[in-house]
Amino acid sequence: MSTLAYDGTAMLGRQLRRTRNNPGLLILTQSMPVSMLLFFGYVFGSALAVPGSEYRSFLVPGLLVATAAGGVMTGMFQSAQDAHRGVTDRFRTLPVSRAAVPAGQAVADVLVTAAGAVPFLLVGLAVGWRVEGGALAAAGGFGLLLLFRFACVWAGIYLGLLTRNEEAAGQLGGATFLLPLLSSAYIPTTGLPDGVRTAAEWNPVSAVATALRDLFGNAPAPEGAAWPMAHPVAGSLAWCAVLLAVFVPLAVRQYARGERSRPPHEHARRRAESRGTCGNAGWDRDRQGEVRCRGPTG
Repeated sequence: MSTLAYDGTAMLGRQLRRTRNNPGLLILTQSMPVSMLLFFGYVFGSALAVPGSEYRSFLVPGLLVATAAGGVMTGMFQSAQDAHRGVTDRFRTLPVSRAAVPAGQAVADVLVTAAGAVPFLLVGLAVGWRVEGGALAAAGGFGLLLLFRFACVWAGIYLGLLTRNEEAAGQLGGATFLLPLLSSAYIPTTGLPDGVRTAAEWNPVSAVATALRDLFGNAPAPEGAAWPMAHPVAGSLAWCAVLLAVFVPLAVRQYARGERSRPPHEHARRRAESRGTCGNAGWDRDRQGEVRCRGPTG
């Protein structure tokens, strides 16, 4: 465990430096929830009636959870990018814990998310959102939000290591935008058709969004809802436990076996590519199965 903690701390520092060196992406991802709050809050807010709550107060916890669910996309893209560019292979050659690299990425993502939530909450306060519950309950809600983000990032890390292609990961990650749409993040589920309502109420985003509204004192749990929304805190913790129990071992195993799963000629190609010995000439195999340059290097 001490080795994991030491190696994980080193990987955490690497991920934080990576974020610092790419401020444009950080600004873009943090400004999107603010833009959605202003757009949905003022454009759709007048057309929606949320019993017992102003729509913007209802919307702020939902957008927080939708942003946390985006951890699937960010985790997938970053791990696929590292795998595609050979960074993951270089880490495997080092005497570090196999769990340290994905764990460092997940913890760094949670820290960045926590820091990025501050400007969003300030904008939420400016548009009328308030914490109506106690400070302890609000702190618990924020901790639950970060736990959900942590679980979502692990799911993304596994999927990114599985795809090993940053373009495919980017396209697949965009599909996670549908998760908050089929949930109670933006609208109540009470007015949805029966089949759609059942799917939305069993969506983990709905459980966490309802738990945050309950803990912040913005809206109570709806009556007659499915168990995860009728008991939102317990339901959210259960969803987080399931996600972590499934995807943490899968991600660590996929990271550890990634090098063994690559064909032998791919190993040779990557070694030669790292030495820069073939340039743009392309690759062929000789009769002995060795990978060689197709033509003159350049």
